[in-house]
Amino acid sequence: MEDNKDLRKINFTTEDGEEVVFCVVEQTKLNGVNYLLVTEEDDDSEGEVDAYILKDMSSEDSEEAVYDMVEDDRELDAVASLFDELLDDDTDFIS
Repeated sequence: MEDNKDLRKINFTTEDGEEVVFCVVEQTKLNGVNYLLVTEEDDDSEGEVDAYILKDMSSEDSEEAVYDMVEDDRELDAVASLFDELLDDDTDFIS
């Protein structure tokens, strides 16, 4: 996986109101929907890194991008397969 210092960072607010900073590793589009593959900013481990997939839920009227975690297993598997092909590494995805 790339060095997090070179990655674009985004702020994500959880349903509980907690703010988390993610590093964008990759992005792709499936069926006209944008997806981001992200990792947590403070994850400096050399080995395994937790990766999450975010789905763009923004409307045309949105001033800021709105993303939700992909939780549907079927959707997660499809998008994870795309990211796996793009990255060609051993990334594990968390729903």
